[in-house]
Amino acid sequence: MRSPPSRRHILKGVAVGLSAAVLPRLAQAQGATQPALTPGPPGRPGRHRVDEPAAVEVNARPLPSFDIRDRARVRFGALEYRSGLILTSSFSGFGGLSALRLDARGERFIAVSDQGTWFTGRIVYRGRELAGLDDVEAAPLLGADGRPITATRGWYDSESLALDGSFAYVGLERVNQVLRYDFANGFTRARGEVVPLPPAAKKLPINKGLEALVFVPKVMPKATPASQPLAGTLIAMSERGLDPSGNLMAFLVGGKTPGQFSVRRTENFDISDAVLLPSGDLLILERKFSWLGGVGIRIRRLALSDIAPGAVVDGPAIFNADLGNEIDNMEGIDAHVTDEGETVLTMISDDNFSLIQRNLLLQFTLVE
Repeated sequence: MRSPPSRRHILKGVAVGLSAAVLPRLAQAQGATQPALTPGPPGRPGRHRVDEPAAVEVNARPLPSFDIRDRARVRFGALEYRSGLILTSSFSGFGGLSALRLDARGERFIAVSDQGTWFTGRIVYRGRELAGLDDVEAAPLLGADGRPITATRGWYDSESLALDGSFAYVGLERVNQVLRYDFANGFTRARGEVVPLPPAAKKLPINKGLEALVFVPKVMPKATPASQPLAGTLIAMSERGLDPSGNLMAFLVGGKTPGQFSVRRTENFDISDAVLLPSGDLLILERKFSWLGGVGIRIRRLALSDIAPGAVVDGPAIFNADLGNEIDNMEGIDAHVTDEGETVLTMISDDNFSLIQRNLLLQFTLVE
């Protein structure tokens, strides 16, 4: 299928945490400074890197049910299945989706691919169900020199994304670095600056390093006062960097109480992403794989107020799924609240650019 014609992409919103004051300025800047986009090329064997901005056509096939064994089932722990999509594209760089952030309405999104690529666009709904993606654009993550990070440093494995107003933080697992982008200076054409990290973060395993980023906003009206010490802190969690007790290492970067803490590791699960709810609860998305047991994912709920330097935090699992469900390599999670007051969790998978894996976009209502 042919890619869409060239078009001018106007930013109408980017992600949770961008204030009403910032959004209009970003939209104006994007519309005023960005050139018309050239449609992206179809797939080339072995080439998934994106070197310049391109419009992308994404096809979507619905997933009417989540449980393969019981198609009528909708309740899974504390989550209720809403809808899902299988996403495909002829654009060679589409795939490897490792982190996702949505605007307050759950419509506009920004995501990162593990090949050092931004993806932005709009989720299309049919009623309350996912119907497709539109206005999708791919653009390379740029370094401080204005060139793609994959070209100048060979950096890739961009696995995590956090937002603080107009600032975006991207974690690079392969080199255990975090880049900060000011979207007010060109949106996805902004240049990244390296964020200083604790020395222990640089020593994380090469392919099990920084996997989840969450920024704690300075104002959380619904959070408990006990959560406030972390206001203005970037939380960085490793996939499987283990402390001496075998728990998952995590870091508090910036803020009033910087330091290191751990997330208790159980049942061989590793961290793949996290999201902060308005209540102050932190949800961590986890996954595991074994040749005998296959793939499993779960979501655990942690209290933000429990997190502090030196702490070992734990919390209950509120969701579990395995290959009897419509899952894949689930690597991204975010949340938004609907006009009806429902908290909706959106998850996305990384297909590793493999023919036997899928790019899934799934949505659930948090009911407990």
